[in-house]
Amino acid sequence: MSEPDLSFLDPEGRRPAPAEHPPGSATPHARAPGTPAEGLVAELRAYQAELESQNKVLRYSQTVAESAYERFETLFASVPLALMVVDEHDMVVQANSMAHRSFQPTERDRPLTALMPFVRPQDARRVREAFALAQDLGRSEVKEVVFSINADTPITGDLHIAHIEAPQSNGPPLPQFLCAVIDQGPLLAERQALQHSAITLQQRNEQIRASEKRLEAIINSALDAIICVDQHQRITVFNPTAAALFQCSASDALGSTLDRFLPDAAQGLAFAQLTTQALLGEMTALTASGKELAVEVSVSFERHSEGETTTVFARDLTGRKKAEAHRSELEAQLRESHKMQAVGTMAGGIAHDFNNILGAILGNVELAKADCASGSPVLESLMEIDKAGRRARDLVRQILTFSRNEPPQRSAVSLAEVVHDTERLLRVTLPPAIELHMQLQAGLPPVLADATQVEQALLNLCTNAVHAIGSERGSIHVEATAVQPDQRLSERLGLAPVDYVALTVRDSGPGMDAATLERIFEPFFTTKPVGQGTGLGLAVVHGVMRTHEGGVDVQSAPGQGSRFTLYFPVAHIATQSILDAQPPQALQAAPASAAPSTPAAADAPGSAPRKKHHVMYVDDDQALVFLVQRLLRRRGYEVSGYTDPHEATAALRAAPQAFDLLVTDYNMPGFCGVDLVREARLIRPDLPVALASGYVTAEIEQAALAEGAQALIHKPNDVEELCATVQRLVGGDNHAPG
Repeated sequence: MSEPDLSFLDPEGRRPAPAEHPPGSATPHARAPGTPAEGLVAELRAYQAELESQNKVLRYSQTVAESAYERFETLFASVPLALMVVDEHDMVVQANSMAHRSFQPTERDRPLTALMPFVRPQDARRVREAFALAQDLGRSEVKEVVFSINADTPITGDLHIAHIEAPQSNGPPLPQFLCAVIDQGPLLAERQALQHSAITLQQRNEQIRASEKRLEAIINSALDAIICVDQHQRITVFNPTAAALFQCSASDALGSTLDRFLPDAAQGLAFAQLTTQALLGEMTALTASGKELAVEVSVSFERHSEGETTTVFARDLTGRKKAEAHRSELEAQLRESHKMQAVGTMAGGIAHDFNNILGAILGNVELAKADCASGSPVLESLMEIDKAGRRARDLVRQILTFSRNEPPQRSAVSLAEVVHDTERLLRVTLPPAIELHMQLQAGLPPVLADATQVEQALLNLCTNAVHAIGSERGSIHVEATAVQPDQRLSERLGLAPVDYVALTVRDSGPGMDAATLERIFEPFFTTKPVGQGTGLGLAVVHGVMRTHEGGVDVQSAPGQGSRFTLYFPVAHIATQSILDAQPPQALQAAPASAAPSTPAAADAPGSAPRKKHHVMYVDDDQALVFLVQRLLRRRGYEVSGYTDPHEATAALRAAPQAFDLLVTDYNMPGFCGVDLVREARLIRPDLPVALASGYVTAEIEQAALAEGAQALIHKPNDVEELCATVQRLVGGDNHAPG
């Protein structure tokens, strides 16, 4: 064992030099000169000094060792770790205070006498292996060992094991293990908290990514154009709807300024300092090619750490404006339809009264003409009155053509033939300065129409064109083509989804403004000077097309002429076969030539005179009753006239067999002619009955037919026509001609 350096104990160098041979050795010491006793004493003194010096060294070493032991004990007790010295039999030889506090927190807990009883059974094998490894290698460690202190207090820590040897005064040193338990509970709690935070953060990131994907999907599938701009108004988001609306790809739009597409939107961005969102309303947008669009714009402002983001929402108003225009157009058509219906009803009522007046005028003119001598000046005046009355009758018939809603007698008609027939009439009266051009498509299919009404409508349109051109040079073009109107035109004109033949009349006249176009189909509305038109021409055209289940389209502008297009439905083979299979009308008045004008004309020469036929005539107009009485009495009939249908019913009930014919008006105050027909058939079923009306509709005809009427007389009628119908009915021919 080396000798420690203790020179610091004798700083002045007073320590004697060590002897070459230790005391007690066989080598004799050098003796000082002198006597032998003096030399021995000196030698003893030197040896004594050496022993004293060695004692001092030993005492210092003991002091140092004791101090080191105290420091070790202090360090062992003060280390903030659970330290234990365990022997090879698992007995705890020594444990610091931290170990006692950790493994025996209360007096009721198990004492710390052995380590393995505290180890959880699941970790016991790993701990034993660690002790064996420490004995071989000097040290080892076991991670996350659970020590069961009591039923409610476990300790989770890392066990560090070091192999040491304890010296003995007798015998070899004892093997022991220095064990340190590092409590991992706080670290594990922190680790679990970090893991939970990481899981929560991961879940939140996934939610954010899912939210971003949903937001992206919403933006990409939105029906509105969505544009996001930064604080410099540079586009950062441009969804597919915006790309379609502004006709620009997203890659081209990103980075552009907002005023490229919305020049007026920049003014609205000033609201960002006042609110988080604003509705800018309707404004004009531009596509990538410069085309203008009507859009409705709203903006949303968002402030964040990197600046401001503005989201612009633009909604295309093109479809809405088209829908609004279409709705306005339909509303205008509905108003026009209601107006025309009201005007038609009024015109029908006026025509009914006019018929009675004209019937009385024309009938009395016929009687006066019969009473005048040939060559009398009065006869000439009567002829003029008759001519004016017939013109008035034609005018009333035009009003009825416009106003009545019953379908005409339609059949398969060749429109080309009708147009050529009308062309011959037009060229006779056409002014020399106006050219007439006909352009008819070859192989036109037949149309389902009344040829007379089609000719009347075409004549009216051409006459209006002639009057519009006036004395200037111009041209009229008549065209006919087979068409199939598109959906928008069909909705606007109320056309059924079938094939049509379009008959167009186009002129080079001055055209019409919007205000005139709104009123052209009104009866008696005209822009012609007084005396040059009645304003019924286009009204008749409108009525003809309505009864033909067609439509009339008008296009005109000032200085560009006018274009009228009539749409007539095509007569298919199946439709025509159905029309041919229908029975003829049962209620018809026989023409004047169908029967002799007087009862005597039907008798053979030399035959015995026949009894006069008794006719009952009922009408609320006294003038007509008086006229019919005079007319029929001159023809040899006995006539009883009534203005009150109740009096007529009472007279018929009093003497049913006294009458051979009943002729009644349809429309009478407080009473209907059909009701009188029904009463008459109940009183006398075999009595011939005729119904007279100036406003005949399909409903009136069906009602009269259902009640048993044999004839329908249209007022005002010719005298000969009225007499022929009476003669046919009283003569026994009560069936309509086939």
